[in-house]
Amino acid sequence: MNKPESAQEDAPVWTGRVDDEPATPRWHQQVQAPTTGAAPGVFLLGFACDAGVLRNHGRIGARKGPAAVRRALAGMAWHGDTPVYDGGDVTCGDDAHGGALEAAQRQFAARVTAALEAGHRPLGMGGGHEIAFASWQGIAAHLAHASRPPRIGIVNFDAHFDLRAPVHGGTSGTSFAQIAADCAQRGWRYRYACLGVSRASNTQALFHRARELDVLVHEDLDFERAPDTVRRNLAAFVADNDFIYLTIDIDALPAAEAPGVSAPAALGVPLRHIQPLVASLLASGKVIACDLAEFNPDHDIDNHTARVVARLVHQMAGQS
Repeated sequence: MNKPESAQEDAPVWTGRVDDEPATPRWHQQVQAPTTGAAPGVFLLGFACDAGVLRNHGRIGARKGPAAVRRALAGMAWHGDTPVYDGGDVTCGDDAHGGALEAAQRQFAARVTAALEAGHRPLGMGGGHEIAFASWQGIAAHLAHASRPPRIGIVNFDAHFDLRAPVHGGTSGTSFAQIAADCAQRGWRYRYACLGVSRASNTQALFHRARELDVLVHEDLDFERAPDTVRRNLAAFVADNDFIYLTIDIDALPAAEAPGVSAPAALGVPLRHIQPLVASLLASGKVIACDLAEFNPDHDIDNHTARVVARLVHQMAGQS
């Protein structure tokens, strides 16, 4: 029998099987609490927030994502030697019109900046894709005092551009427009690659905005009809930047692979296409921070999506 929702949310997350034989560590045995002066590693940070999805008229539940991902990670085999720290969650009320979202984004950004200053690579777990503007603010604060304007490339695997204008405040669909405006204000160039875009889910106005902003766009169908072109264009994009901020909206995946999202994809890009590209990004040594968004446990089926997200976190933490 399933546990009541409140019991599931309050249950410990870093627990699991312990084997008697040697060389059998699992995530729950290796994840550490962050301490001052700790060796550089991967810094997990949850963004337990539905406010941006609510403002965007989506189905809520993504605030439960970070805890569900940790539970799915806990029993996975550990193969790496890079430390992983769990920095806890930044939480946000489901506030459609007040300032709770913006306050949570500022808090998350400050913790991203602190992790970067300590030598860690932040790995955010949403929550809605409003996490992207929060991650960006943290990265930008860290790099703001560089000797020259930083060349930061944003790589987003997503069925949606998320380039809507934040007319009545930010939402889960405005992050990359907000980042473009922030770059303009700072005098930084804006470099954005959106991979997996669904033509059926983005208006002509959004495609026009993407062209105006010189966004590198590959639609979901491109991963089947021109995979080599996708790889070449992404490689050129990475080469043209000093830092990469990697963000993955889980609704980029087909609904059959990831049913537990705010907006399931009718087509999507299979995980088998995304993982090699994530591997190439990590191998570049340029990924300064990364996050995942839009996992909604309320709509998952037999923890399928939780396992997919955990597998991606496992990879992004350098475990595979």
